[in-house]
Amino acid sequence: MKILNCPLNGPRNISEFVWGGEMKAMPDPATATDAQWTEYLFLEDNTAGEITEWWLHAPTNYWFIARRNTITDEILETMTYDAFLARQQANASGEAEPAAKPATGGTETGATSA
Repeated sequence: MKILNCPLNGPRNISEFVWGGEMKAMPDPATATDAQWTEYLFLEDNTAGEITEWWLHAPTNYWFIARRNTITDEILETMTYDAFLARQQANASGEAEPAAKPATGGTETGATSA
């Protein structure tokens, strides 16, 4: 069984989750062309390696961020969107990166197999 660590609910069976797509910058709604919206909504990069993605815990309707290796399908880390934003801001300002907090109910930040 593959277990994914939800930042809100702790370790849960992967069947409770829905993949929400790669995280990418949204085009400016005021100036974006139809082609830019099409690319944003429907095209994925299909990167081999480490990517940042949206995931949904379906029973609670809770969206969060996960870093995943697409080659091994290993979930490297999960975090709240607020933690992701704090990390992005720290990286942009050159500060030390804030540590990801373990999710409630567990100390793992990724997925495990049992």
